[in-house]
Amino acid sequence: MKTLDFAAEAAQSNNTAAAPVDRWVRSVCRFCGSGCGLYAGVFGAGVVSVAGDKENWNKGSLCIKGESLPFILSLPTRMQYPLFRRNDTFHRISWEEAMEIMAERFADSIKQHGANSVAFYGSGQSYTEESYVINKLFKGGLGTNTIDGNPRLCMSSAAAGYITSFGKDEPMGTYDDINHADCFFIIGSNMAECHPVLYGMIAERKAGNSSDIKVIVADPRRTATTSIADLHLSLIPGSDALILNAMANVIVKERLYNQAFITRHTVFKRLASDGRVETTGWDDYVRFLDEYTPETAAKGSGCLKEDIIKAARWFAESKAAMSLWTMGLNQRTSGTGLNNLVHNLHLLTGHIARPGATPFSLSGQPNACGGVRDAGLLSHLLPFGRSMTKEEDRRDMERFWNVPAGRIDPKPGPAALDIFRMFTGGAIKCLWVVCTNPWQSLPSLSSYKKGKGTFLVVSEAFHPTKTSEIADLVLPSALWVEKDGTFGNSDRRYQYLERAVEPIGEARPDMDVMIEFSRKLLHLIGQGDEAERLFSYKNSQEVWDEIRECSKGTVYDFSGMTRERLKQSGIQWPCPSEDHPGAPRRYTAWFAAKYGDPMVGDFDPHAMNTYFYGANNDDRRGRASIWLRPWAPPYEQPDKEYPFVLTTGRVLEHWHTGAMTLGIHELRRRAPAAYIEINPKDAARLGIRSGNRVKVSSRRGSLVIEAKVADVPRDGVVFVPMHYPDKLINTLTTDACDPISKEPEFKICAVKIEKTFS
Repeated sequence: MKTLDFAAEAAQSNNTAAAPVDRWVRSVCRFCGSGCGLYAGVFGAGVVSVAGDKENWNKGSLCIKGESLPFILSLPTRMQYPLFRRNDTFHRISWEEAMEIMAERFADSIKQHGANSVAFYGSGQSYTEESYVINKLFKGGLGTNTIDGNPRLCMSSAAAGYITSFGKDEPMGTYDDINHADCFFIIGSNMAECHPVLYGMIAERKAGNSSDIKVIVADPRRTATTSIADLHLSLIPGSDALILNAMANVIVKERLYNQAFITRHTVFKRLASDGRVETTGWDDYVRFLDEYTPETAAKGSGCLKEDIIKAARWFAESKAAMSLWTMGLNQRTSGTGLNNLVHNLHLLTGHIARPGATPFSLSGQPNACGGVRDAGLLSHLLPFGRSMTKEEDRRDMERFWNVPAGRIDPKPGPAALDIFRMFTGGAIKCLWVVCTNPWQSLPSLSSYKKGKGTFLVVSEAFHPTKTSEIADLVLPSALWVEKDGTFGNSDRRYQYLERAVEPIGEARPDMDVMIEFSRKLLHLIGQGDEAERLFSYKNSQEVWDEIRECSKGTVYDFSGMTRERLKQSGIQWPCPSEDHPGAPRRYTAWFAAKYGDPMVGDFDPHAMNTYFYGANNDDRRGRASIWLRPWAPPYEQPDKEYPFVLTTGRVLEHWHTGAMTLGIHELRRRAPAAYIEINPKDAARLGIRSGNRVKVSSRRGSLVIEAKVADVPRDGVVFVPMHYPDKLINTLTTDACDPISKEPEFKICAVKIEKTFS
């Protein structure tokens, strides 16, 4: 633990220590997936300030949201006691009554309709211990896979892309790669507003080495991120695959590829007409790329062919290229394929698994990687790289959890949107939503209702939200440093968040509620012997120690990450022993030795030291997959009736559905209301000026919103931020999904705009 003097110095350097502080408690930011280290300054019974942790990867930097964290604990909308709906009115009840009602309703549904009639919808904001416990209840205790989480809406395409390219999920690189890369390819990500501290690292590197560093940004908007771009590819939404395949075309045609790397470490794959994955070869790949010339891509994307060629050359000829992306690629009906195409560029050039060279997907939530993807909360996963469709993995988890053989259902459960469809239709009778707000964040929002006769439980730190206000039972959740637990951020760095203060009112940590509920429910359905055996935890450390044991021997391997070690500045997995420092980069010679590559002796540790241990193919040593992924149009394209493309996203000041940030005065002052951003050419043609009210409509709904005319989106594109509950932009978006990842296409739908004087 740092001394008060050091932390106070850090606080003052960030201008966040205006209030007196009794003590400083080490923690992590509650917002995006970057995982910025910080200290919470406690005075009396409350947190009054924060200070960036200079010893952590962020070197003391925090964004404006991170600096505002103390305010979220005392907002007037904080939930302080359980509420139960009677006669369409919420009434305060005790925790004892709340838990009895909840357990009895879930138990009755299981007895009458089976375990698949109850469901859980989790969050990339929950601590890893929380997600692990509830996953154990549903898959191990109840034998149902009706459990999914909101990373399905934002990160499942990234996960599917990593798995299909490399055999296992999660990035192989680290934030430190920013300090070594000399070419940055940012596509589908407005880092300056969505991951500002990471963006600041790139901007600082660019400023210090301006002539040597190249930054390429592919985005249909001219955002703050493009301000440091040497090349801005202002592409038509939905044309990303044309650009990415055309860059590969240039790399191949101009012989800018690394033939030795390709031969040694890759295979080529494509989908056959019947949907099967088949292995192909270099010649087929070259013929496939013949369709994607820079000229063809230029016509389809609205970019100059010279710029596409330049981007490909800069990427291939750099010493180390780093690509970064997020929702602009993931939230697409072709999201998995787009992730594969980014990986292809790295595999063709050998820009991978060495300092500065890596494909890096950024996550949107603080624990989407750790609690949901790693811990296996999604409906098709088991913890730490295991799959429920593999009998060996199911038996392994059944033995570990000490449940009867055959308990874990081999059939993947419904993905997020299907859970809500089943709840709307009544097939799911009871649903528990924790730490998320789906009735604001789901796409095609009007399609999803609370089904007749269903029972909705919401565990929330704030009330009302669009989700809590339709619930039958609302449980008050402890928030951030009112509880303790673990976050796993985008570069596989696990960090411990200490409890700094007592929860507000009667709020409780979600993990404590999950453990109590699990025991009560299992007793009620006749599994009392399992109740105490499976859920005897006394604190989060006992859960974490079980997680470490569960991961042992897998390619994740957290076994060396003791709670005491995590109290420092975090550790990157895998970390197979308590004296291991953690692995900043995967797929290196160390991995080959650790996981038994029979050809490890042939590796050159200074060059081609990559070992893709998770790849699924017949080769005796894992190889990564270069995919032949053709361009496919978005689900919905503009036409005569709906001539504009709507895209949505974040702004710097706010986060997700605004339950936290919209209540903070300074953030609300800076970004008070929703707007629709329109290109000046389109605005002039429609007779619209900034401040006018316009009606924006899709085939699913409409809303009236203030116009903001700005040279930010390219012509034909409009943008609306997603945060504002009084302007539910997701009423307009489509819920068409990527067939592999099941992630919806939030980023592209067709709309029309009409000036209104209402």
